[in-house]
Amino acid sequence: MPGKKFYVVWEGRTPGVYDNWTEAKLQVMQFPGAKYKAFESKAEAEKYYAAGFKAYYQEHPIIPAEKPTFASSTDEQPVLDSICVDAACNMATRVMEYRGVDTRTGQVIFHRGPFNGGTNNMGEFLALVHGLALLKQQGRNIPIYTDSITAISWVRHKKHKSIVLPTEENALLFDLLVRAENWLKNNTFSNPIVKWNTKMWGEIPADFGRK
Repeated sequence: MPGKKFYVVWEGRTPGVYDNWTEAKLQVMQFPGAKYKAFESKAEAEKYYAAGFKAYYQEHPIIPAEKPTFASSTDEQPVLDSICVDAACNMATRVMEYRGVDTRTGQVIFHRGPFNGGTNNMGEFLALVHGLALLKQQGRNIPIYTDSITAISWVRHKKHKSIVLPTEENALLFDLLVRAENWLKNNTFSNPIVKWNTKMWGEIPADFGRK
C-alpha cells in the first residue's frame, strides 16, 4: 500500500498544505498556472510550502534530457507515479474529446472537448502535448503514457499529419493543433513518453470505455 501523501499548493484557489488529494485537487484543477506537488511527509510539505515554489525547484532542479525519451515499456507493471492520456472519437459524428488521468488513482487531471470535426489521432496528439505542457509547468519529471503510436510519432516530429482538412466546423480544433505544434517547437522536456502495454496491462487508465 502506498504511504499517505501531503500536497503543497503554492498557486491555486486556496494555497496551503493538504493531507488528501481530493481537497488539493479542488484548488488546482482548471486553475491557470497552478503550482503544486506531493510530498511524503507533512513536515517536508510544510517546509517547502513556507519556502515557496522557486526555492523548492532551486534545490531540486530538473535537468533536461538532450533528446526526449520515447519508449515501449518492457516493465511488468507501469510506473504509478505518472500520468496517462487518451482520446475518444465518435466515428459517425466525428465528435472528439481527450483527457489525462493520474495513473495511480485514476483521478482526471484534465479533460477537453467535445470538439467537432476531429479524429481519434488528433485527440491522442493533443492529449499528449497537453500532458507534457502541464507537467513542465508543474516541474514534474515523471513518465507520460499513451497507447497511440501515431501520437508518439507526431510528437517526435513536432507536427500533426492528419489528412482531415480544416473547415469552419473544426476551426477551433485546428487552432489547438497549431498551438500544440508551436509548443513542441519552442519547448524542451525530459519526461519519458512511454507506449502503454495494453496486451500486458489492459486498457490505459485514461480510456473512455466506449469500445
